[in-house]
Amino acid sequence: MRTMTDVRILAPTGMLGAGFPPETLTRGLELGADVIAVDGGSTDSGPYYLGSGTAKTAAAAVARDLRLLLRAAASAGIPLIIGSCGTSGTDSGVDWVAGIAREILASEGLDLRIATIYSEQQAASLGGDLDRIHPLPPAGELDTATLASCTHIVGMMGHEPIVAALEGGADVVLAGRATDTALAAAYPLMKGLPAGPVWHAAKIVECGGQCTTDPRAGGVLATVDATGFTIEPLDPGNACTPTSVAAHMLYETVNPFSMREPAGTIVVSDATYQALDDRRVRVEGSRFEPAEQHTIKLEGARITGYETMSFTAIRDPHILGQIDTWAALLRKMIGEWVTRTLGLADGDYAIDLRLYGYDAILDEIEPDRRPPKEVGVMLLVRAAEQATATAVAKVVNPLMLHLPTPDMSYLPSLAFATSPAETERGAVYEFVLNHVVDVDSPTSLFRVHLPEAGDA
Repeated sequence: MRTMTDVRILAPTGMLGAGFPPETLTRGLELGADVIAVDGGSTDSGPYYLGSGTAKTAAAAVARDLRLLLRAAASAGIPLIIGSCGTSGTDSGVDWVAGIAREILASEGLDLRIATIYSEQQAASLGGDLDRIHPLPPAGELDTATLASCTHIVGMMGHEPIVAALEGGADVVLAGRATDTALAAAYPLMKGLPAGPVWHAAKIVECGGQCTTDPRAGGVLATVDATGFTIEPLDPGNACTPTSVAAHMLYETVNPFSMREPAGTIVVSDATYQALDDRRVRVEGSRFEPAEQHTIKLEGARITGYETMSFTAIRDPHILGQIDTWAALLRKMIGEWVTRTLGLADGDYAIDLRLYGYDAILDEIEPDRRPPKEVGVMLLVRAAEQATATAVAKVVNPLMLHLPTPDMSYLPSLAFATSPAETERGAVYEFVLNHVVDVDSPTSLFRVHLPEAGDA
């Protein structure tokens, strides 16, 4: 593959389906973008999307962004790379995004070849080689039962499978679970740019305009060369500053001076950030330290039960003046009423009571204990079966409607937000894998489906 003296990476948004101003994408092409890289997912919104294999984003929002991106890639003749398709990077997520992309290509009459990369893992295969799987803090050692309990397991790929797809003739790469940085790093690494500047630039652009002074204004363009990279926002009215660029190394990292990738570690402790003007920043001094052992991070989620939610609101100043007492009484009476009415023991269900407007966010470490003016009381009931969770919530209903404090001589009337008061939330998931697996090849866990001759 031909070496280039520099590569310009266009990152229009932090997540496919989140939207971006179309004119900023046009601006990126005018600035000579060589590749478009967009993240399609995240674990930020919890385990449900991986566990259920469904997307957080709406199909219409993904299609809107994809249409603009595919048009741009076709008009400029540059590759489009999207990773962690369908939010969690499951095989179904890749197929979902690929289906939308193919419909757009057909309707727009665009001739682009799509490669798909699948990252789902089989519990049985992983369980046969547990000695090669290592926990990341705070996870413990892995066993086959935990693997088997997962509804979906994905491996987080680095840049190598994406490079394989590009070298195989893909114009569009739709990948399963991938590191955010791998999406932007793949093309410049394939073109021979040094790993230090490439990986650091990829980290900075991973969230589009988040490294600018106005993240809402659109994405960024990073130009990587032999000694560093230059980054600028796509909106002429927006700006990158040394502080805004350097600060992004604080985002989702354990150490702001280093970050591990499957193939090694980005080290930016010696990096310098210089303002070239009032909008652009030059970064030099980054390096990449290859790892002795290539590892792939595993993510897995499983069902922990079924949940029913109920929500009421309190504005009675007498109750709010002793809200802790009221909440403690509610918890006590829930246990008594559920045992008496349903015959359930504590281990048959679990409740989570959250007082929004008081301490729902910080719980016991909330520093402001003054009485609030109003509180929303959210009750979450979890059980092995949906019917059990709903039955518990229904038993609690009168308490959430009329429970007084011990010193009240009357029954208050509180305010339910919905009718019926109980909302069945269905299956609830938890992350159970936070491990890495040693691999002999960076691509061995991933299935790269290359475009065939005549594909469009």
